Amino acid sequence: MANAQKTFKLSTGAEIPAIGLGTWQDEAAQEAAVLVALQAGYRHIDTARCYGTETAVGKAIKQSGVPRSEIFVTSKLWNNKHYPDDVEQALQMTLDDLGLEYLDLFLMHWPVAFKRGDDPFPSDKDGNLITDDIDYVDTYKAMEGLVKSGKAKAIGIANFSRKEVERLLANATIKPAVHQMELHPWLQQEEFHKFHQAQGIHVTQYSPFGNQNEIYGSREKHGQLVNDKTLVEIGKKYGKTSNQVALGMFCPTSRWLSN
Repeated sequence: MANAQKTFKLSTGAEIPAIGLGTWQDEAAQEAAVLVALQAGYRHIDTARCYGTETAVGKAIKQSGVPRSEIFVTSKLWNNKHYPDDVEQALQMTLDDLGLEYLDLFLMHWPVAFKRGDDPFPSDKDGNLITDDIDYVDTYKAMEGLVKSGKAKAIGIANFSRKEVERLLANATIKPAVHQMELHPWLQQEEFHKFHQAQGIHVTQYSPFGNQNEIYGSREKHGQLVNDKTLVEIGKKYGKTSNQVALGMFCPTSRWLSN
């Protein structure tokens, strides 16, 4: 990957690289994976508190020798830290594990709160997740303070519905710079995508080749998106791979590819 890769300008004026590396799962492999990615020219690394990979990502960034100013780092606020007075501490824990002084982008991972505490997946005796009645607008307003402090250069959201985005826009002071959501040929969300463009909210797509994670059972149900007959045929017609066709469907968006 060339170092001078394509970028998109956010509403904050910052440039976000068009392609990033996602670091969900395989915690033990992340340090080596991120290091190789940075050496290969990746300049956007996406992690999250609940991934358990922030420490490994931070070690790789330090080892890479790539100047911090050249790397766009995204992380996310997890659901058990939605109380407004927990937000700043949650970001600081992320920064400490990454070994960084600031994030380029801090996202609210989901618009839902879990029970407050250190357990990322609090559950009752029957194994049901315990949620909490915390308004995501209040959580987001606390995140706005992180921009003012300089610890997060930009804030945004992930996995919101259109109604949730509209409600947030009606109540927020700082517009989300980015909405990260699942987007691929089998889940195109065309109108929702256009809505973001009209609002000046950049979309980052995850799972651009279809959600192949085993925990969702998607492989068994649908097979692999890269083998989709339509994508393969289009690729043959234009001398591209089915992967390239899938990525090309959603410009202008950025996307992260899981290792």
